[in-house]
Amino acid sequence: MSTSIRIDVPEALAASHGKYGGASGRAWIAALPGLAAAFLDRWSLRLDGPGLHGMASLVLPVTRADGAPAALKLQPVTDEHATEPVGLRVWDGDGTVRLLDHDPGTGTMLLERLDAARPLSSVPDDDTAVEVLAGLLARLVAVPAPEGLRHLAGIAAAMLDEVPRAVPALRDPADRRLVRTCASAVAELVGEPGDRLLHWDLHYDNVLGGRREPWLAIDPKPLAGDPGFDLLPALDNRWDEVVATGDVARQVLRRFDHLTEALGLDRRRATGWTLGRVLQNALWDVEDGETALDPAQVAIATTLIDHRAG
Repeated sequence: MSTSIRIDVPEALAASHGKYGGASGRAWIAALPGLAAAFLDRWSLRLDGPGLHGMASLVLPVTRADGAPAALKLQPVTDEHATEPVGLRVWDGDGTVRLLDHDPGTGTMLLERLDAARPLSSVPDDDTAVEVLAGLLARLVAVPAPEGLRHLAGIAAAMLDEVPRAVPALRDPADRRLVRTCASAVAELVGEPGDRLLHWDLHYDNVLGGRREPWLAIDPKPLAGDPGFDLLPALDNRWDEVVATGDVARQVLRRFDHLTEALGLDRRRATGWTLGRVLQNALWDVEDGETALDPAQVAIATTLIDHRAG
């Protein structure tokens, strides 16, 4: 059926894999049309519109043999993506997109179809949007992490080991001080890393409108750890709008309050792990050759540090 269907690979997706995946990324892109066609056949699917893509995956809207809508998600098997089906199986559609089928060898997933044209970022009122996200996140982190996932304990320890090498790459002494402050916060908490099932990337564009529920989370990077480590992606959503209010600190704290109250978190502990997430992003940026911290990350970290001190 599907072998005659042409699957076009988006140029931006190909460029992303070429830049970050090197030879293996280019090989995966070259094989992608054939992989998509094979799974259309294998799972008796028909294409049902143009595909969508992120940095790593291609998602094709499809219909199943019984006419039910679904989405075929194709992405390489990497450490970052391999645990997505693990988390989706554990959550089993409770606050997340439902996993319908999965091929471990290729990482290909068949998912419940959500409304890609209706992300949570399309909700104009930010209070409403952050409350929706906080409610979903509270449901997700209520679940104990299964065995075999990456654990925040190891990630935090590795970050602390990396700080002495990364700090000298930052030009601004204020950036260097901030990274050290974030590292100190992590050092205080590393012995109590938590055991909840974290999404690790829950921001407004990773929440889509659904049929079973008004909103459902997508694209998790499951991790075992403390829920405080899951807050930062929600804090820097629509950052231009935060800046435009003229009171960045107030907006950051408003979002932080929504999240910590919905999840029932200790605020000081949540602050420490959020600083840990800023540290993680800073280390990734340095690894990518950056010599300055992202201004949004600096503003969030500084606000939380000042508020903790107060």
